[in-house]
Amino acid sequence: MTRKGTATKVGASLCALAMLGSLAACGNAKATTDANGKPIVTILVVKNSNQTKMSDMKWAKDLEADCDCSIQWKEVSDDQWGQQKNASLAAGEISDLNIRAFNPDDASRNASAFEQLGNDLDKLPNVKAFFKEQPTAKKFVTVDGKVTVLPSSRTKGFLASGQHFMINKTWLDKLGLEVPKTWDDLRKVMEAFKTQDPNGNGEADEIAFNPREQSTGKIGDWWSPWLMMNATGIATHFNSGPSQQGIYVKNGKVGNWMQTEQFRQVIEFYNEMIQNGWAPSDFVTVKDDKYNARNQSDGKTAKVGMVFGWDESAFGAYDSELAKQYISIPIPSADGVSASDTVWDGSRDANRYEDYHMAMSASAANKDACLKVIDLLYSEKYSIQQLYGSIDDGYLEQTGEHSYKVTDKFHEAQDSSKVPAFEDRLAGWVSDSVTVEGDRGMDHVAAADAPYEEQYANYDHEKDLMPIYVRASEADQNTVANNNTALFNYAIPVVSKWVAQGGAEDDSQWNTFQENLKKYNIEQNTEIWQKAYDKYVK
Repeated sequence: MTRKGTATKVGASLCALAMLGSLAACGNAKATTDANGKPIVTILVVKNSNQTKMSDMKWAKDLEADCDCSIQWKEVSDDQWGQQKNASLAAGEISDLNIRAFNPDDASRNASAFEQLGNDLDKLPNVKAFFKEQPTAKKFVTVDGKVTVLPSSRTKGFLASGQHFMINKTWLDKLGLEVPKTWDDLRKVMEAFKTQDPNGNGEADEIAFNPREQSTGKIGDWWSPWLMMNATGIATHFNSGPSQQGIYVKNGKVGNWMQTEQFRQVIEFYNEMIQNGWAPSDFVTVKDDKYNARNQSDGKTAKVGMVFGWDESAFGAYDSELAKQYISIPIPSADGVSASDTVWDGSRDANRYEDYHMAMSASAANKDACLKVIDLLYSEKYSIQQLYGSIDDGYLEQTGEHSYKVTDKFHEAQDSSKVPAFEDRLAGWVSDSVTVEGDRGMDHVAAADAPYEEQYANYDHEKDLMPIYVRASEADQNTVANNNTALFNYAIPVVSKWVAQGGAEDDSQWNTFQENLKKYNIEQNTEIWQKAYDKYVK
């Protein structure tokens, strides 16, 4: 044997030994333990641009110590991950653990690439407790009976819709008006806001109601004008899901509200607003920058009476001169609709839970260490610090066994866009037994949501709403998406014209519209969502 051959054989033997010893000594093998023999766990985290580096988060160092492992963090932005995700899946290059990177549909399409974490619950007692207390979260990530990706859950205060009807209470009080409870009341308020100079600047510059623009790719959206459908008794859920396609549920039967007389009624109401000068004539097409400029004015003199929004922050920073003028109110009942039949957007679950916060590679070298890290992340200790920053660094105070206070230091970090936490991107959960004081976002959205309790109680949130855990199959999702492209390319220009110029009241135009919706397969979409609803609910 030549010296070269001998060297090659010896090298191969050494490489084999190195592999047995979990050392990256040869070829492209990656180390699975660090210099101290601790297992290495790689964690990809998709971060917001306002979040600090993982090396600056004290809780992340504590996590590494508690798991007795070596964590290698890979940090990417939303934009970066949007470009890298598909390539990562195609190449099978998936980090051991992945936070807010892959959703249940990704896992279903690439089943062999991901660990089925639902099979590991005995090693994940904190996740097991999460699913027991909050079963909706488990349903949210269950696909064909399997749990692969874990969800997140924020504090109970976030069990609130992201959609609210905001009104200028200062204007109401100045004009001696009551909070409107019906559309007739609303008409009177809008006329007063338009004509009686409620901002007191002597100019006719008030916008009584400032609806957000109509989306071009779907009928519903965040803070959509079609939140007014709730006034007619049809519940939306515009934070996410098929409601943005017009899908709704009544007593277990799925429909599309573009095919209803209630939709026609709302279209006509918006046209009435434009004709009377209560709403801007261009609101259907105005872009967000102009829309927001109208809401926030010069920061001192309010110009807008009402909007759909998250909360009063639609008008400026919390506690600002403008923002303090606004409150949320229940949606006024449509003509001919009783208060007991009036409902409100049922997006609360979608605001508290997200379904793509922890995925584990099926090829992770140190499976037990990975599971240990996951369970630690889903503990109260680390969930709460992922939300609000490290206790040791003074961003969060523990005030009791399960109670915490967010500090001014954390608020200052938020305001300077140097957030030392994941906030809503956490891979964790917060029990209902935990109380948190000082979360500005939670406190404000919870306060904004409180007036809707009665309207939430007016309908069944399974029989009259599409639950967040209902999902269509991949093939059906593709069919719906293809149908929707043509459907909305046709429907939205027609609806937008009716809102701006009128025409929905014309039976001939309305009937033609309904016939064309069917030609664009709107009923096939409804059948698909009925099938999905029946699978996951009934």
